[in-house]
Amino acid sequence: MQASTINIENIRRDFPILQRKVHNNKPLVYFDNAATTQKPIQVIDSIHNYYLNYNSNIHRAVHQLAEEATAAYELTRDKVAKFINVNREELIFVRGTTEAINLIAYSWGRQNVQKGDIVVTTEYEHHSNIVPWQLLTKEKEAKLEYIGVDDNGELILDQLDDYLNTGRVKLVTVSHMSNVLGTITNAEEIIRRCHKKGVKVLVDAAQSVPHIKVDVQKLDCDFFAFSAHKMLGPTGVGVLWARKEILENMQPFNAGGDMIREVHKYNTTWNDLPYKFEAGTPNIADVIGFSAALDYLENIGMDKVREHEIELTKYALEKMSVIKGIKLYGTPDMNKRGGVISFNLGDIHPHDLATIIDEDGVAIRSGHHCAQVLMERLDVSATSRASFYIYNTKEEVDVFIRSLNRARELFRI
Repeated sequence: MQASTINIENIRRDFPILQRKVHNNKPLVYFDNAATTQKPIQVIDSIHNYYLNYNSNIHRAVHQLAEEATAAYELTRDKVAKFINVNREELIFVRGTTEAINLIAYSWGRQNVQKGDIVVTTEYEHHSNIVPWQLLTKEKEAKLEYIGVDDNGELILDQLDDYLNTGRVKLVTVSHMSNVLGTITNAEEIIRRCHKKGVKVLVDAAQSVPHIKVDVQKLDCDFFAFSAHKMLGPTGVGVLWARKEILENMQPFNAGGDMIREVHKYNTTWNDLPYKFEAGTPNIADVIGFSAALDYLENIGMDKVREHEIELTKYALEKMSVIKGIKLYGTPDMNKRGGVISFNLGDIHPHDLATIIDEDGVAIRSGHHCAQVLMERLDVSATSRASFYIYNTKEEVDVFIRSLNRARELFRI
């Protein structure tokens, strides 16, 4: 195994799926981590233990099972708050980043965005950070504008200044790390410029929180969202953070049990934060499972996670760059990119390429990656994407490179 600041062999033993063989007994090489990560046995056991030993609804009953479940659920909230450095009462559990962004667009956006206002996003956003704003701006007769992407895959921030100078921008919403290019956004600078003009900022951190250490207080944004399943946790769990004063003035997104204080025939009062935005029975088991994922990452250390991914991505880029006919996308500056590499190989369609290398046990993503605005900017219909995480190795990269060369030979590139 490679030299690394983390013990890859020990880590890999914690992931049962990595022992799996695919396609004629080939070892699985999982390079689709930007879509979702694999889960360590500690997370799987945590969910199993909940259902086996203390399955109960939370925040309701006073019997022992209910109290144990509630305590475990709220412990996760405490851990998340510490992980990103926020106050727990400002931290809302949702189903994922997509729901978090929709919640903001619905509850905050419909109260604050008016006719003629501007919402600004970027050309490298995931559809989840475009479509809700399209719906909102059309409904409100407002305008959606985009910060462009240069040939290195970085944002052209002078365009942000042009929008801000109109005096009509209500919100700037940006991904902290591009799910296609791996570009790490200069969010601090964007937030500084926006706050100078009194404009609020939403940070889509679905791709950043799993890979780099993030301090939301230092970042100083107004809204912040990410998902558990991209950081070793279960699917169906997301996190929305927003400033207390903003949340207090927002109307609820969903209505029903647990988000109420009192219900009378013709009026209702809301529960305290964060429960005001957590209607109904939540995804209890998976929130508790997320607690184990946070423990796992904390035990490794996010600085070490980042160091490992820089080492691995740099190695992969060096190997890929000499392959005949390959086109790589994104900045070459490793300080500005995460463990994501999008590329095209000759005239092989990405779906064909993914199918061919899947025969060698290598799992990558192919398609538009829910980023068709960026595909239009790159003037391509699709790309292939390899994305790495803590359990990936240089030896796996070598398998990937051999598989790409086999595909190149098959298509005579």
